Amino acid sequence: MEIVGLSEEKIKEISKIKGEDDWVLNYRLKGYNSFINQSMPDFGPEIKLNFDDVIYYKNNERDKKLENNWNNILKPVVDELDSVGVLESEKHFGGMGVQYESEVIYHNMIKELEEKNVIFTSIEVAIKKYPDLVKKYFGKIVSYTENKFAALNASVFSGGSFIYVPKNTVLDRPLQSYFRINSKNMGQFERTLIIVDDNSSLHYVEGCTAPSYSESSLHAAIVEIYVGKNSKCRYSTVQNWATNVYNLVTKRALVDESGVMEWIDGNIGSKVTMKYPCCILKGDNSSGTCITISVAKKNQEQDSGARMIHIGKNTKSNIVSKSIASNGGNATYRGKVDIKKSATNSESMVKCDSLILDDESMSDTIPVNIVGNFSSNIEHEATVSKINDDVLFYLMSRGIPEERATELIVLGFIDKFKNELPMEYAVELNQLIKRNL
Repeated sequence: MEIVGLSEEKIKEISKIKGEDDWVLNYRLKGYNSFINQSMPDFGPEIKLNFDDVIYYKNNERDKKLENNWNNILKPVVDELDSVGVLESEKHFGGMGVQYESEVIYHNMIKELEEKNVIFTSIEVAIKKYPDLVKKYFGKIVSYTENKFAALNASVFSGGSFIYVPKNTVLDRPLQSYFRINSKNMGQFERTLIIVDDNSSLHYVEGCTAPSYSESSLHAAIVEIYVGKNSKCRYSTVQNWATNVYNLVTKRALVDESGVMEWIDGNIGSKVTMKYPCCILKGDNSSGTCITISVAKKNQEQDSGARMIHIGKNTKSNIVSKSIASNGGNATYRGKVDIKKSATNSESMVKCDSLILDDESMSDTIPVNIVGNFSSNIEHEATVSKINDDVLFYLMSRGIPEERATELIVLGFIDKFKNELPMEYAVELNQLIKRNL
């Protein structure tokens, strides 16, 4: 099953295939109407997409239900996922979800989490099985009026994770989802909704890959996260999209009183990335952190950063951005900190560091900082540098080849990010960085 091009009739077809209730179809149609009436972003990299050529829905496993056994999934698909380490990584996590093209094909969770009444499934299953819970939160943080690609996601969303962590529940092991684009001109539009109820904690890890084609593919996702009182959520991403992928993602978290939200966001690969994880610090004493790396090489534009919106009193935010540009790549930090009038005695720290490896590459820092009261403050510092010749000479004088010496310097540059990842993802990141210098 493959649906190419976008129209009201095709949206209805997608909804029919999924057997959705009327409220979901109505939401999709509102999203479509918003999409056709919105302009393309007026900032950032140029986006050259022919929306009529995009595959908006494709399901290679259409005759299969959501599986929790690899043996019941088509062998060519399993072999491909195994080749990029998905099956091996599962043993390190409390649960695993896998999306292939448009649909989630695999979901499994350890028994201990099931006994704690944790819900971890696809968004489609959640809509049917937990409709009241989904409707309470779905689309409340990220509206389809937000931007053109949020509207597009609202109209054709397919796949993505739904997680509910009940009150007073601490997850000792992370949950993981993996997203794979495998076709030319493919559009992937997962929708992830996470609710971490009061006095609970969750670490969610996301991985993304795609092979390279001459035609462009599109990944336009939406992530909505609710962090309850005294709760903590960490969302870690390491993306390794091919250089033909437009990665245009809206990620946002709403944080209640004394809650903690952490975005750990690694952007490697893709033709264009536009992604700015956001924390809305609504509750008093809540906090948000965003630690990002962006690696851009030839014909790549990484336009990423973070947004922190302070509403509650005594709120804190911390943004750390590490950008690496090589072989003519362009890496841009684009961020915003907005401390509202109500957010008295609040503070934010923004630190942006860029490493440029040659004369053809570029890096920019574009911050917007707003303080709406006299008891709060924002600190912002930014550095742009090249490889230190003295450090490089020192390493080479110790018998280390120049290429390896450069690798060591770059890996040291992103240490803060690596240290926040699970061990298996940190090892993978090292390998990805080496291949992308």
